[in-house]
Amino acid sequence: MALDADAIRSRIPALKSGSARFDAPGGTQTPQPVIDAIAEALSRPLANRGRTTEGERNADDIVAEARGALADLLGADPRGVVFGRSATQLAYDLSRTLARTWGPGDEVVVTRLDHDSNIRPWVQAAQAAGATVRWVDFDPETGELRPEHVEAVLSPRTRLVAVTAASNLIGTRPDVPAVAALAHGVGALLHVDAVHYASHAAVDLAALGADTLVCSPYKFLGPHLGVLAARPEFLETLRPDKLLPSSDAVPERFELGTLPYELLAGARAAVDFLADLVPDAAGGRRDRLVASFAALEAHEDALRERIEEGLASLGGITVYSRAALRTPTLLFTVAGVRPADVSRHLAGQAVDAPAGSFYAVEAARRLGLGDEGGVRVGLAPYSCGEDVDRLLAALGGLPR
Repeated sequence: MALDADAIRSRIPALKSGSARFDAPGGTQTPQPVIDAIAEALSRPLANRGRTTEGERNADDIVAEARGALADLLGADPRGVVFGRSATQLAYDLSRTLARTWGPGDEVVVTRLDHDSNIRPWVQAAQAAGATVRWVDFDPETGELRPEHVEAVLSPRTRLVAVTAASNLIGTRPDVPAVAALAHGVGALLHVDAVHYASHAAVDLAALGADTLVCSPYKFLGPHLGVLAARPEFLETLRPDKLLPSSDAVPERFELGTLPYELLAGARAAVDFLADLVPDAAGGRRDRLVASFAALEAHEDALRERIEEGLASLGGITVYSRAALRTPTLLFTVAGVRPADVSRHLAGQAVDAPAGSFYAVEAARRLGLGDEGGVRVGLAPYSCGEDVDRLLAALGGLPR
């Protein structure tokens, strides 16, 4: 089933500004139903969660509905869905909790492909516990991070492996299930950063083999917050810091303070919007999400191939997104022109494609780009052929 990009675009008010937007990896634009859900939540009575007053019931229902929606999106159990301010905050909270069981001689594995939010929290927690950090490299020529790269650093003392499901810088999609099997084979946990991945592919917590996984709704048409998913049984084994009167139930024991009810309402609406990308898809919300992401991948891959062909025809452009399996995210540089200047030129042509390392500092340095990075072009459900044409035309007019 094909995606109707025009129908999607008609429901996203921000696109009326006229820019061709390729900045989706940093955050997508917001559909009207998501905006409406946030406004409706704030327009109705709200109170601390409970079942006595209308405000209490509204808040309680919003949380339950949001957990159910994100569980459907991630192939998870609603009882294992934790909300937080951001994926970074959730990774820090989780790392500090897990590190209480680490000590000298224990080992933690991180990769140079990852966003720093899936590196630094683990590195810092390991250092505080006296544990050893093991680094997994990737091949800068191909952009590939292979399971054998991970296997080479594993040992019986490995306590956790942290890996991305898709690089936010160059789009590489490692074989996470294979990495999970290797990690579990030595008795280690696997934490998966799915922030970029969840924007482009159907997520299945069990199929990936992740013990914990994080994503961010603002990367897939929703509001700014973070989500962690895990098996409820695993969460029951963890004892995070919490206030004395706060609930000790799972998943509430991991959620600090009052939840942002209006943002949760928006996150639920974003999942429902994604589930309806293919209006004729049958089944429940999870089934429709799987159908939507299949159509989305086909739509985005076709546009990505057009961009790659166009970049190759322009000459003087080096593309670093080379992995066999990758998201529709392209990082490139132009010979003789700084990435920031390329981005400014594109912005002057109403084409939004930012430049930098995008917090994937280890990956950018490994690619030889330093902290300056490159220009990143990323696609979203609302990307269209006209956007691609405008991008290529603007690059063709770039002063060299």
